[in-house]
Formats: sequence, structure tokens, C-alpha cells
Amino acid sequence: MALLKAISTSSPVNFGFHGSRTDSLPCAQNVFMKRTSSSLQELGVRGSEFQGQALVISYGNVARTRCNEGIQAVLSSERETETSGSPKSGGLRGKLNKVVLAYSGGLDTSVIVPWLRENYGCEVVCFTADVGQGIKELEGLEAKAKASGACQLVVKDLQEEFVRDYIFPCLRAGAVYERKYLLGTSMARPVIAKAMVDVAEEVGADAVAHGCTGKGNDQVRFELTFFALNPNLNVVAPWREWDITGREDAIEYAKKHNVPVPVTKKSIYSRDRNLWHLSHEGDILEDPANEPKKDMYMMSVDPEDAPDEPEYIEIGIRSGLPVSVNGKELSPAALLTKLNEIGGRHGIGRIDMVENRFVGMKSRGVYETPGGTILFTAARELESLTLDRETIQAKDLLALKYAELVYAGRWFDPLREAMDAFMESITQTTTGSVKLKLYKGSVYVTGRTSPYSLYREDISSFESGEIYDQADAAGFIRLYGLPMRVRAMLNKDEKNDP
Repeated sequence: MALLKAISTSSPVNFGFHGSRTDSLPCAQNVFMKRTSSSLQELGVRGSEFQGQALVISYGNVARTRCNEGIQAVLSSERETETSGSPKSGGLRGKLNKVVLAYSGGLDTSVIVPWLRENYGCEVVCFTADVGQGIKELEGLEAKAKASGACQLVVKDLQEEFVRDYIFPCLRAGAVYERKYLLGTSMARPVIAKAMVDVAEEVGADAVAHGCTGKGNDQVRFELTFFALNPNLNVVAPWREWDITGREDAIEYAKKHNVPVPVTKKSIYSRDRNLWHLSHEGDILEDPANEPKKDMYMMSVDPEDAPDEPEYIEIGIRSGLPVSVNGKELSPAALLTKLNEIGGRHGIGRIDMVENRFVGMKSRGVYETPGGTILFTAARELESLTLDRETIQAKDLLALKYAELVYAGRWFDPLREAMDAFMESITQTTTGSVKLKLYKGSVYVTGRTSPYSLYREDISSFESGEIYDQADAAGFIRLYGLPMRVRAMLNKDEKNDP
């Protein structure tokens, strides 16, 4: 009995006997090993009882075909134990039926698969979101996931949704965190977490899991999205529970559980890449005094090595959202991909900053956001034509709060949604085009036009006109400066008072 329990909670291997036949199982990788009658005696049952019968143990579940009374008794005992609330039911930490895991195929998430099965006695569905991290990151994932013990891998292409529903609203809002950060990772997490909630519903999972550490921002972003979209889902965060403390521990755990260790070379940097940006952290960057190495960058050339001739481009914008490059309309993802390529070859969009993480500590990060930097410049310049002073000031104030909410993982917060409605409303007339010059890491504005421009040459000209009479300025100045004159008169009277 003890041996059967140990196998069902921790082993990814299935056992079968002579003459056995397995039916279709919910998970892949059914591997059968013949057992001798002497081995069966460890279960407390005579081996002769199993001639011509089959016992299948698959991913912690016991399946039976044509079993006799001996094996039925064992299974019945197992069910009684599970329903009795014993700590041994399910896994070492409890019982979950099916968990959807945010999966990258790296060492950490590969190890999480058997850890979930061992500790929660559950099936694991791995989920990978394509947010533009690159085709190499997606190669061989299904084989890796199943080799780790997952019963299924779900991959969804979220690139258009990511740009259209997350990146572009932040762009329209002018959201920048702490003066520099264009929120690349912050925007990607809610779209991934939302898709995980959808997959959990599709496959009938009762829990979701992620591989975020207990020191980072991403754990907050994932879990707040889970809470907002399906508060009934259980959330498992292994890094906050297990005893694994580093890469070597993870490798040992993988070997112990027969999980193939990814053979890819480990980068000295911690990176996150999507269609909007590429972030770099760790190694020498942990000391803010160190200059990043030239070979660290991957999306952009060194500005010193960029072309010696500038490149001119034109960005078309409609109601605050980009729609075209050089007169050609493109889908959101295609437009951003195009600008990443253009901006990258000119060394555009490199940011080096020390930021305040939401969890309280400071961290140093280097970001490459070539296409995003071009779009932010274009959007702001067009607003200089279409928005009045008071609206721009109000928008800038709200943009700070908007960025804070996104950084903190509150994408589905009613406040952010309400502010987004405001941003959409005031940018209805932000339509037109902006011409830019790209040169050696810099973006220069060379022209801007809009059919809704508030700029009037006949008013702004130094020449006198019918709309603006320069003589009117004298009365305006006197009224506008009246509080200052009154204060000055009061100060003068106090000085003269004996």
C-alpha cells in the first residue's frame, strides 16, 4: 500500500502487466514496465492474482481494466483514504485536479511540472503565450513539456491582442513609469494571465500556477489578474513554497524526477522579451555604477555603429492610435514589428534606469524599446497640435497614475478602465501624421500635420490680425496680475506703517 501511494504521488512512470491493454488516458507518455510477482508482493497482493490483468498508474491517477477483486480492494482502499481528508491524499501539500502553468520551457518551469504533480497530485497543463518573444523561444516546447510530465501544452498567439488592447492604450495614455520605463513587461503580464484564465476554463482546471519569484513584480501582476477575472481559481506560486533556492537545486530536482534538463546555454543576464521591448537585468548591471557591455544589446545596434546617414519616416495616427508607417497601413503587431526593425538599426530606444519595484526594493534595468520610442515621440508631438493646454496638463497628471496602476498589475482595475475611457475621449481628434528623423540613437521631429490642428498661422504670426489684437494684451495682463499687485501693495503698506 505504501509503495502504491509513493508511485501515485511522485512517479511519472506507468506500470503494466502481461496481457494488459490500456485505454486512452488524459495524459500523454504512458510508459509501461513489466513487474514480477515478487515485486507485487510489496503491495500485499499475490502476483498470481494478476495473471492476464492490467494495472495502469498514470500521472498520479490509478486506472484499471478488467481487474479482479484483489486489485479492486486496493483501489477501494485508496478512494476511502482520499475522501477521508488524510494529509496523504492527493499530494504532499494538498489536492488539486488540474493546474494551468505559465510555461517557458526553461529549467524553472520544467521543474515546476513534476513539483506540482508531486505536491498537489494534479494533472498539469502547460500554457505558453506568444507575445513576440521570438520563434526560437517556442521551438520544441511540446516535447519539453511532456517530457517534464505535463499532459498537454497549449500555445496561443497573442501578438495582435497584446499590441492592440494593451500596448496601444498605454501609448495613447502617455503612460511612462518613473520618467523612463515604457512598461514592456508590465503590459505583457495581464494579457498572458488573462489567456491562462481562459485556458483554465477550457480544460476544466481548478488552479493556475506561475514561476515568478517572491521578490519580483510579476507575481503581483499575474495574481491580481487571476483575482480580477476568476477569483475562484486556486493560485500556486512554487517559488514561495518549495525548498529549491537556485539553479543547482533545480537541476538536482530535475534529475531526481527524470526530467530532462534544458541544454540551452544560460545567459548571464535575466531577460524578458516581447514585441514591445527587451529587458536586461543581473550580472554586472546589479551595480548601478557599471556601464552595460556593448554585446549585451540584442534589439538595437550601438548608436556609434548606426548608419552615418539619417533616415526619415512618417507615422500616421488616427484618434490617438498609430495606423501607418510611410503611408502604408499595417496591423498593430505588424506596425510595431516594422518600427522595431527600423529603430533598431539606428540604435533607438535604449534606456538605463534604477527603478522602484512595486514590492519595495530598487532594481537596475536596461531596456531596448526601439519601435515604442518612435511611437511615443510621434504621439506626443501630434498632441501638441490637437490638445489645448488644460487638457494636456490633465492628461499628463493622469498618465502618471495610469502608469503606476499598470506597473503594479492593476490592469483590470476599474480606475484604469475609467482613465482609459477618458484618454479615448480626449484623443478623438488626435489624428494626423508626424515626420521623424532617426539618427545615431536619437529621434528628431521634423514635421507634424492634423486636420484638427488648433494651431493657426494667422493667429500665431507676429503680424496683427482681426482675431488677436495685440492692444488687448494690456488689459489681460493687468487682470491676470491683479493678485500679485494687491500683495505687493499690502507689503508696501506694512513697511510704511509706523
